[in-house]
Amino acid sequence: MALKPEPTAPFHSVHYVLRVLETISRHGGGVSDAQIARETGLPPGHLAPMLAMLRREGYAEQTAEGAYVTGESLVLLGSGSTRKEALAAKLQDTLAELRDSVGAAVYISRYIDGEVKITQFADGPGTPKVNEWVDFRSAAHASAVGKCLLTQLDVDGRRDHLSRHKIARLTSRTITSERLLFSKLDAQPPTVPVLDLQEYAVGTVCAAVPLTAGSAVGCLALSLPIEHAHRLRQAADTLNRRAAPVVLSLAI
Repeated sequence: MALKPEPTAPFHSVHYVLRVLETISRHGGGVSDAQIARETGLPPGHLAPMLAMLRREGYAEQTAEGAYVTGESLVLLGSGSTRKEALAAKLQDTLAELRDSVGAAVYISRYIDGEVKITQFADGPGTPKVNEWVDFRSAAHASAVGKCLLTQLDVDGRRDHLSRHKIARLTSRTITSERLLFSKLDAQPPTVPVLDLQEYAVGTVCAAVPLTAGSAVGCLALSLPIEHAHRLRQAADTLNRRAAPVVLSLAI
């Protein structure tokens, strides 16, 4: 199966969104889009989709007069005592919306203390999650999630991981050569989703895109049964374009 997603141009420049949010926060009584553009230096063509995303995600609201003010989501995530719970709830809502829009189970994974961890996921009756028949911590070389996280590590970090989790053949498609694996990871364009075409489990295809929020290593992923493999490219590109709200939640 030769599935090669087209390179996409996802909005991952979270610092620009944070500048927009800072501008809105400074103007407690509301601020116009024209004023935001002047203060941030962003052209209207870039600013408009950002503001639409911020409104959709609840980080900004628009008054009857058209001014932008701080939204409820930003208030909740900014309050220390409830931030962890608010963040988890916000991410879960975002994942549920993403699951429905791509028609696939979706996952957030982080590389924490040298291990691959699925921190949150959203599945459903028509969008089943992957059957974890081999612990994801031991399958980074084969899964889209694992490979996407490994692409974000340097060579020493990758070697350290594989010294603790030996490369094993999970299916006939699994890469079992460290040299070939590293070569593929190095050749992976950052704007193209990482794919798993039945490398982790027969009957399942997956895609993952990096979540770059500060120094944290993470990714956003989806999985589909093999009978829906024809949808993988479109679903992966949608996942890539919709990653910004997840990155933003992690960055705030």
